[in-house]
Amino acid sequence: MPDQRTLDEFLAGARVDPAVFALRPDYRALLLAVDGIAAGPGDQASDALLGAAEAAAREALGERPAEQIAHVAAWREAYRAFGAKPSRTRNSLEALLRRAPAGLPRVNRLTDIYNAISVLHQIPLGGEDLTRYAGPPRLIRAAGSEPFDTIAEGVPVTEHPDRGEVVWCDDAGVTCRRWNWRQARRTQLTEQTTAALFILDALGPVTDQQLAAAADDLAGHLSGLGPGVRAARRLIAGDN
Repeated sequence: MPDQRTLDEFLAGARVDPAVFALRPDYRALLLAVDGIAAGPGDQASDALLGAAEAAAREALGERPAEQIAHVAAWREAYRAFGAKPSRTRNSLEALLRRAPAGLPRVNRLTDIYNAISVLHQIPLGGEDLTRYAGPPRLIRAAGSEPFDTIAEGVPVTEHPDRGEVVWCDDAGVTCRRWNWRQARRTQLTEQTTAALFILDALGPVTDQQLAAAADDLAGHLSGLGPGVRAARRLIAGDN
C-alpha cells in the first residue's frame, strides 16, 4: 500500500506533453491520488450524491442544451482540434449531463462519487486504480501504436488510438482515449480498489479556484471511506 511519500512521488512523475498545451494553452489537469480507501458497492451516501447531481443537471439543462454549457462547448472545440467528432465521441462531462435527467449509472462507490462530483462542478473527471498503473500518468498526442484495453460487443479487445489523438497513458499503454472520453479496462475502479488516481480536466471557462473547489469536494467525500485515507494532489498547467 503506498504511503504519503509514494503518492507525492507518483504525482511528481506525471506530465502533460507540450504538444497538448499547443492545442489548448488554457488546459489544466488537477491530479488527486488517494490511498487507504475502502471502495465497495454503492451505498446510501453515494446514491444521495448522485441524486443531487441529477437534480443539478436537470436545472442546468432546463436553461440550455448540453452543448451550449460553457465547459462542454470548450471541450467540443478541444476535441475538434485533434480531429475527433464531438457529437459522436462526447467528452465525459457531456455524456454524464445527457444521461443525468433519466438517471446516472450506479456502478460502485468510487465511480458513483466521482461521476456525481463531475456533474455537480461541470468538470470532466476520471478515476482509475492507482495500483494498476505501470509508471506515472502522461497526457500525450498518440503515435497510433499504443495499446488500449477495452470491450467491444462484450468481448475484450485491444484497440489503438488515432495518430495525433490526445490520450492519457502509462508505460503499458493508453489509460484513457480522446482526453476524457473512454477509460481502459486495465485501470478501472472496482469494489476492491484501495488506492485511486482521479484526474480533473479544465479549460478556460473553469477558473483555478473552481477546479480546486471540485477537487476539495471530491477529497472530502473520499476522506470518509476509511480511517487512514491519505491524499496528495498536483496541478499541471502550461505555465508550471
